Amino acid sequence: MTTLAGKTILMSGGSRGIGLAIAIRAAQDGANIALLAKTDTPDPRLDGTIHTAADAIRAAGGQALAIVGDVRNDDDIQRAVFETVGEFGGIDIVVNNASVLNLSRTLDLDVKRYDLMQDVNVRGTFMLSRAAIPQLKESANPHILSLSPPINLDPKWLGGHTAYTMAKYGMTLATLGIAAEFARDGIAANTLWPKTTIKTAAVGNILGGEAMLAKSRTPEIYADAAYEVLVRPSREFTGQSLLVEDVLAASGVTDLSKYSPGVDESELFPDIFL
Repeated sequence: MTTLAGKTILMSGGSRGIGLAIAIRAAQDGANIALLAKTDTPDPRLDGTIHTAADAIRAAGGQALAIVGDVRNDDDIQRAVFETVGEFGGIDIVVNNASVLNLSRTLDLDVKRYDLMQDVNVRGTFMLSRAAIPQLKESANPHILSLSPPINLDPKWLGGHTAYTMAKYGMTLATLGIAAEFARDGIAANTLWPKTTIKTAAVGNILGGEAMLAKSRTPEIYADAAYEVLVRPSREFTGQSLLVEDVLAASGVTDLSKYSPGVDESELFPDIFL
């Protein structure tokens, strides 16, 4: 398998940032992308809506379906699966992109923020994947890809932001569990994470503003790595916690300067989990 032409992707989130970059990369092959996201109207704090994202996907050569909804809501998830199948005839790929970032220390974290991270990151990943599995079983090359890190039990990560770490590791555990449970069905389930920070609204607004963005790579590096994963034969490539840069290196891409133009590699800010 060397192309995503005609394949259908159901993605949580995707109105902007990494998710949109992955969608646009797939659209360049002529893929169909259904986005389940909340951003129906412009937010002055964030660029883009689900509708502008759909327009960008179409402009890149793909088909788009904008499904306004919340990955925390089971009815919205079921509706997303139903509408995606109705529009495109099936589902080949699920990308668990939606995620909430909050690095508050344990005693400083509001309970509602804890619940939000668990609901979106962990439960959303599990439930969206679960809802799509019957359709994935019918695909010739089914994939689930979750944007979450490899599990690192170093105390500095566990203790640095315990609640967020739990939520992101929960995404990974859900994905690797599904990989094992449905391996006989040929459904690949992998996770993907970068070695450096990525230029997204979350990094700019939460982690460190313009200074941090200047030391981050563009979302296209994540998109190119995701593409390499999603075109692999699903029965041969599953149950792995992958790193963006390693995936690209395995595909022959070792010069990553185009993803951080004008920035020395030594100046890039390392990801918070590695």
